Amino acid sequence: MTPGGVRSFTGVQFALLGSGLLVNLISFSVYPYLAVLLRDRMGFGMDQVGVILGTATLVQFAGGLPGAAIAERLGLQRSLLLAMVLQTVGSLGFLAGGAWPVATIAALFLRSAATALYSPSVRGYTVHGAGPDERPRLVSASYATGNVGIALGPVVGALFIHDPGGMFAVAAALHGALMIGHAFLPQETREDGEVVEPLRRALHGLAVLPFAVTALTIYLHMHFYQYLSSYAEGRVSTVFYGSAMMGYSLLLVVLQPLIADRVERMRYSHAMVLGFGGLAVGMIAFTGGNEIAIATGIAAIGAGNSVLFLKNVLEALARTPRSPAVVFGHQRLAEGTGACLSGLAGGVVYQVFETAGRLPGFWVAVAAQCLVLPAVMLLLHRRFGRPTITPAGSR
Repeated sequence: MTPGGVRSFTGVQFALLGSGLLVNLISFSVYPYLAVLLRDRMGFGMDQVGVILGTATLVQFAGGLPGAAIAERLGLQRSLLLAMVLQTVGSLGFLAGGAWPVATIAALFLRSAATALYSPSVRGYTVHGAGPDERPRLVSASYATGNVGIALGPVVGALFIHDPGGMFAVAAALHGALMIGHAFLPQETREDGEVVEPLRRALHGLAVLPFAVTALTIYLHMHFYQYLSSYAEGRVSTVFYGSAMMGYSLLLVVLQPLIADRVERMRYSHAMVLGFGGLAVGMIAFTGGNEIAIATGIAAIGAGNSVLFLKNVLEALARTPRSPAVVFGHQRLAEGTGACLSGLAGGVVYQVFETAGRLPGFWVAVAAQCLVLPAVMLLLHRRFGRPTITPAGSR
């Protein structure tokens, strides 16, 4: 290993990376089965379940901004500990929901709020005190370990699908162990000259272009993540689809650390061309509707997102004087905005093509957006954007 490689990470950074893996593993062992759980426990129709899950997702993503502002005041270590306390109580709430169904909904929103606080805090703490040369490796490692949890979570959850009580008991025990572990993390020192803005100025110092590009990235990405399962039904087997989606997460795990330094040095406009170009190729590949086409499309989107997810974060960190925790809160808000827009617009467009019996055309329409919208965004930014802190090699 090189001196700047994985071995250069501190013990605290390794602990935070491991925590991120376990938190995502626990979350995504439950998340894919929440719709069924709510329907069975509460007797809700799927339309009501959709409203509950959509609102909880909004809390989780949009709550990242106030969560980051709280972390900036409370301190990153204390915020992580508080988030793990809430996660533990939430898991116990899911467990109690077997006897008191309403506890399931309370637990869902409690864990969403905990994630809104945890996500900017753990990423902010991971890069706390790190120099510009160290940040690409730390950010890519954070995403990589998180994606391992996302990839393995549904598989672990499948083992408990007929015993949700057992799953929630294990989740509560793991969250409790993580809570104890976070209590022993050292409290970070506030960096010299760091200004804590009032909560009403949480958006002050927003890196506008990375925020907009992140929202667009998630908007386009969620078309793939939300609607491919419906499109693939009847075209490929469920086992193949599940394996391919696991492969997508694992591709990000492997690829992002390998390209981290190169992406950091890359011009932002070049990263956008590569990233959104990969998304466009992937969407076009889906029109084939068979195993090879779908696997090719997922691989192309994985490669494109590996560049975009990483570069957007690095650009946001470089273009604003705000603390890393607040920057990650801004990015979470951008992700929530993009996901919301995708749900509002994508579902309508999908329905139009499905009704017309030309569903492959949906992917052509999304691919066209992958090419046109980033170009329009860059033109608007160059025309109306204000001067910002711009890192070298980012034009």
